[in-house]
Amino acid sequence: MNIIEDNVIPGVEGRTFGTNAVEDKDLLAIKAAIQEINGIKDITVDHVIFPREFTVFTINVIAISEIQKKVKQAGFHAIPKQELDV
Repeated sequence: MNIIEDNVIPGVEGRTFGTNAVEDKDLLAIKAAIQEINGIKDITVDHVIFPREFTVFTINVIAISEIQKKVKQAGFHAIPKQELDV
């Protein structure tokens, strides 16, 4: 494990997560829970694809486990998508 795999790094790309939430109200609950974390800049939700995805943008380095904990408290799961090897 390393800093890029275990954290959301500030920048324009953010980090994308898959979730088992489907309903708009559930996705809004996830978004609200994550926004409680200090250093969150923005969260975008892709309502079109299944499973649903959301992308987290930060101004600080934030542990993926911290985001997953907040999503779990909202009653759902968040699975980070793998970074592409270039």
